[in-house]
Amino acid sequence: MAEQNLIYLPIWVVSAEAKTHYKGILERISPPIEREGDIENRYDWLVLARRQSNFPIRSYHLSLTGKIPFDFSRIQGDAKILNSEMASDEAVAQARDEIENLHEYLTKEKIDRVVEIKTEFNSTGSFYLHAPVWFVTYVYKNSRYQVILDGSSAQVIRGDLPNTDFKLL
Repeated sequence: MAEQNLIYLPIWVVSAEAKTHYKGILERISPPIEREGDIENRYDWLVLARRQSNFPIRSYHLSLTGKIPFDFSRIQGDAKILNSEMASDEAVAQARDEIENLHEYLTKEKIDRVVEIKTEFNSTGSFYLHAPVWFVTYVYKNSRYQVILDGSSAQVIRGDLPNTDFKLL
């Protein structure tokens, strides 16, 4: 192992309900038909409270059941704790934009041409937490690779795999 760093990432969890009503045309079949419908869901949407980060927040499945009050005495001495760079209202606005984009994407799976789309978004609250994440760098055959691990569950969030020679017999 070349390097390992434990970083406590600041995350806003935005609880929200969103309902999207869409109208459009399904052109995958002949003749094209008009369709309309609703996409409705409740979310605990994660917003990384840092700007200009490439952390894969959409790949991170944070379990809220293990949430405990922040306690500095339980933090390892060499761990880094990052502070938030955004307030709650900015996190809610970002969650709204991302959820609207998700609903538009889901709509386009159901219809080919969108004629009308409207999303109602209702934030039911937000809270701020720090999530422990391990950033591990390892060397394999003189190349460096990175793995990102959830510090609570040890689940892999994202990992680089070495290239292997694959040959057919």
